[in-house]
Amino acid sequence: MATEIPIVVNVSHLTKTVDNGGEPLTILHENSFSVAAGDTVAIVGASGSGKSTLLGLLAGLDLPSSGSVTLDGQSLTKLDEDARAVLRGRLLGFVFQSFQLLPSLNALENVMLPLELAGTANARAEAEYWLERVGLAHRLRHYPKHLSGGEQQRVALARAFAPAPKLVLADEPTGNLDATTGHQIVELMFALNAERGTTLILVTHDEEIAARCRRRLRMNAGKIEEIE
Repeated sequence: MATEIPIVVNVSHLTKTVDNGGEPLTILHENSFSVAAGDTVAIVGASGSGKSTLLGLLAGLDLPSSGSVTLDGQSLTKLDEDARAVLRGRLLGFVFQSFQLLPSLNALENVMLPLELAGTANARAEAEYWLERVGLAHRLRHYPKHLSGGEQQRVALARAFAPAPKLVLADEPTGNLDATTGHQIVELMFALNAERGTTLILVTHDEEIAARCRRRLRMNAGKIEEIE
């Protein structure tokens, strides 16, 4: 008998409406979908279609106007801000277009930070391993301003995967990189994801990157549709 694959993300009737100069503007409207453990999902769509808004809601960084997001069986709308932050620290890894490294910390310290917050006993050794895994063993004590864009994104990948998250959210991870460096980062991200068996949800405008994912969802006028 086949083992049922658990659902990591469940989105139900998700709607987000904001005030637009006194008029309501619906960015997301009645979206429902689920993502199973170990799946890779690309969310594509035109700029301004709501992709990043959706990612923020999935992470609990924002709350919906109606509907719900459930991560690993926990409804985000039923948690307060502090509880959502704890859940993010336990479940999620993030990879951003703008890298989002802390400028006052060197590469090693940037990767150590989420490990220390998670209570990892050997945070330094783990961080060193992950920086070596992404090809930066020689750059441990360099600060972000002394790293190239590609190197900064490698640090960000190490930081995202080091705490063994169940879910990695990536928002245009190659958007600030040249084509060659971007290709290397994508190859590394998918390799790390496969090794760890992580669930990956990736926002991208690049159809070639999207095609690497098992599922593709298109955001169009606030609605998600599955691409066959």
